[in-house]
Amino acid sequence: MNDPRVPPPFVADERAMLTTWLDWHRQTLEVKCQGLSEAWLRERSAPPSAMSLLGLVRHMASVEWAWFRFRLEGSDVPNPIKGPGDPDADFRDVDTASAEESFALWHTEIAHAREVSASLSLDALGKRQRHGEDCSHRWVLVHMIEEYARHNGHADLLRERIDGATGE
Repeated sequence: MNDPRVPPPFVADERAMLTTWLDWHRQTLEVKCQGLSEAWLRERSAPPSAMSLLGLVRHMASVEWAWFRFRLEGSDVPNPIKGPGDPDADFRDVDTASAEESFALWHTEIAHAREVSASLSLDALGKRQRHGEDCSHRWVLVHMIEEYARHNGHADLLRERIDGATGE
C-alpha cells in the first residue's frame, strides 16, 4: 500500500495540532481502502455486523456532513447518505452503492468541512445543538479525531481479513 500520509507535528499550536491529526486519520481510512475492488470494499466483517470498508467511507461522509454542515454551519442541505428514519443506510446499502460515488462524496464533505473549520474560531459554537447542548468547534474537532480513530481500528481488522495487510 502506498502511504501518502504526513505525520502530525510533535509541536504546533492547538488548531494546527487538531486539524493535522484529523487529516491524518482521514488519510488513514483512505490508505486502508487503497487498491481494493468494489467487491472487497463491500465485504462485510462478520455476522451480524453490516460493517465494511465502503460502509465506513459512507458513514464518515455522513459524519462529516452531520458535524460540519448540519451542526456547525447550520446548513439545510440534506444528508447525502441517510434519509430521515434511516440511521443504518451508510452500512446497510453498500451492495448497491457505487464506491466511486461514495469516495467522491466523502472527499466533497471533507473539503467542505475544511472550509467550515478554517472559517471558525475554536471557541465558535455550532448553529445547532446536540441533545440540547451547545458544541464548540474545538469539541467537534476532538470528536472527529475520536470517531476516525475508532473506525480506523475497524478498518485495520477489515483490511487484514481481506488480504492480510496491516499497518498503522
